[in-house]
Amino acid sequence: MGMNAGSQKIIADLLSARTGQQLTEDRSWRIGTALSGIFRQIGISNVDQLVCLLDQPAYSTLAQQVVEALLNNETYFFRDRAMFDQLSQHVLPQIAKQRKDERTLSILCAGCSTGQEALSLGMMLLEQKTRWAGWKLDITGIDISHEAIATARASTYSQFEIQRGLPVSQMLAHFNETPMGWEANEDLRALMRFRVHNLLDPMSAIRPFDLILCRNVLLYFDSETRQRAFARLMEVLHPDGWIMLGAGETIIGHTDELALVKGGIGLYRPVKSDLADQYEVCVR
Repeated sequence: MGMNAGSQKIIADLLSARTGQQLTEDRSWRIGTALSGIFRQIGISNVDQLVCLLDQPAYSTLAQQVVEALLNNETYFFRDRAMFDQLSQHVLPQIAKQRKDERTLSILCAGCSTGQEALSLGMMLLEQKTRWAGWKLDITGIDISHEAIATARASTYSQFEIQRGLPVSQMLAHFNETPMGWEANEDLRALMRFRVHNLLDPMSAIRPFDLILCRNVLLYFDSETRQRAFARLMEVLHPDGWIMLGAGETIIGHTDELALVKGGIGLYRPVKSDLADQYEVCVR
């Protein structure tokens, strides 16, 4: 599948303009493969032909299709289990103490993809019934991909998807087998709100989030875009809230409003927040 440099730049610029993501060299090699389904759908054979169609009125939805195809929606249940253990054993107990009077817990999954991360958090909360009895629990998932959010809202997964990271006991406790696949039960779905949203745009929230997960999202941004993303996250984070990034992501050079939680994995808190008993905030 041939592609000249000009066509590659147009595709890269389109992805950047719509999502803020950079089409780096290690991702550009797979453009043809990622777009092959679109090629078949509209009867073309390469990226150069596709680029010629982007501005034509008859293909008004093509640009969004291209963006959707290039997004990396890789995810699975309880991805990086040690991070979820950290939330369960240390972070959530601290939040329960902090919010014991309000009895509300609000969590944001930024770049939630097809919903497995948010649902993993939901299962964790439902399995801590004593701690959260009488609380208002809310998990919001946002993603720029319309297709990913549609899947998240359906919360129905194939046999392959449901088995990735999810023990059989949890699968049977929280999902029902249907002709369409394994569907999250009503108790789990009741905690979820999924919506299409660009992380770089202002976000309205009923109340600040106590915990924000933004894992394996920032690594696709350049430095300036990461700064913008952190600024948006800080706008909706509670002053004594928590942010969890992916294991390979950092705040260094991108924001001075957060501090690394010493002893945590990818865990950060606002610089001015009170320190948790089990954790020491180490400002870098």
